[in-house]
Amino acid sequence: MSDPAAPQEPTASGAAAENVEYRVAHLQDRLAAEELGELGVRAEIRAGAIVVTGTVPSTQCRETLLRIAHEELAGLTVHTDIVVADNARPDHAEEL
Repeated sequence: MSDPAAPQEPTASGAAAENVEYRVAHLQDRLAAEELGELGVRAEIRAGAIVVTGTVPSTQCRETLLRIAHEELAGLTVHTDIVVADNARPDHAEEL
């Protein structure tokens, strides 16, 4: 009979969940600190998948972000919704 006060070994699913949380946190650190310096992007665990959302200033920035996300989260289900901000000048005056 096992001792209920004895430390429990983490379950495989519990250890896997902690690993996923660690990988998501590491992704967020890379996005904030490395070449992108992107703080407007979020990565969250939802229903067993990772969801990466946010707005970036350029298509190149979006491609870099997607590359880093796939590097960090390889082997996991990742859904992305990254929008490129429209930085084009208006073609007409705004009427007030």
